[in-house]
Parts: sequence; structure tokens; C-alpha cells
Amino acid sequence: MVKCHLVTSKMKKKLYRVDLACGNNLQKGFIGVDFIKKGTQAKIEHNLLGFPWPFKDNSVDEFFCSHFIEHIPHDTTTHDPFFDFFDEAFRCLKPGGVIRTITPYYANGRAFQDPLHRRFITEATFLYLTKAWRKMNKLEHYPVKCDFEIAKIDHAISEEYNGRAQEAVQHAALHFWNVVNDLQVILKKSK
Repeated sequence: MVKCHLVTSKMKKKLYRVDLACGNNLQKGFIGVDFIKKGTQAKIEHNLLGFPWPFKDNSVDEFFCSHFIEHIPHDTTTHDPFFDFFDEAFRCLKPGGVIRTITPYYANGRAFQDPLHRRFITEATFLYLTKAWRKMNKLEHYPVKCDFEIAKIDHAISEEYNGRAQEAVQHAALHFWNVVNDLQVILKKSK
């Protein structure tokens, strides 16, 4: 005889969600990681440019990373820490897991104001993290292994454009600076 049990919300498996480079802006329901634990909301102290990260393969449901990837330095050797960062996120994510990123938009003064920003991020930057796109563009020799699907791209629009017609905002974003403040991208690991 097989016993049946009702599954209650308390019995559901808890999601393993990690806020990368959380500083003092830890997302609710996430575990924080930062290169300095003292004085931050981080529970895990780890340099995110030191690989491997302290997570098992296929163990994380979701990463959140706000205003960090623009700080990743360029490397002049055969690899780039930007690709290493996303390869490591890909390794750690469960199939179907996501990484949500927020960066200053490349056409905004905020992208340039911080002297510690090392790169400028556009929507197209994330195409390089998709295997089919790299193959189609004959970039398979690039030192990156991950194969993310771009699940969503959003733009955080400057307050002065609130309430304007969508077409007017789109036109302004294409032709003027400081219309878009931040680029928000969700990447998904295929199942």
C-alpha cells in the first residue's frame, strides 16, 4: 500500500538564490556574496573574479547581479574575465536557472562617471553569451563556453520621459544620451 501525502507550501523546496556583489543592497530572499563580508550584507565572502565560485555545479536557482559586471576588467591575454564570470554563473545555475543583471546603460553619463567602471554594456553585449549566435557570427573561437538564452531585456527610463508616448521614448533612446539609465537583462540556462 502506497501512502499519499499532501504537499504544503512549507514542504516545497526552498529556492537557492544568490545576490552577487550585494554590498549593502541585498535582495530579499537571497544569500549575499561580496569580496568583503565585514560591513556588507554578504553571508559569503568571495572574490567573484576568483574561480571557481563556492557553489556546486547546477546548484543555484537564480543569481542577481546589480552594478557589478561593468567593473569587470579587460584582460589582454587569451581570455576575458567577463566571459569567465558568465561561464562560472552558467556552471553553477541549475538547468532553467536565471541570472538577472542590471548595469548602467552605455549611452548614459552614469556609465562613465565611476572611475572604477571598466566596460560599457549594450543589449548586443549579451549576444556573445549565446552559442548559436557565436556560431552564426563565426566567433566560436572566442574564449567562452556558456550558452544562455536571452529571456528578457528591459530599460530603466529616465524620469523626465515618464508619461511620454512609447514611440517618443524609443526615438529619444536611439538618438539622445541619458534617456535610458539602466539596462536590465535576464539570461536563462537551457534545461
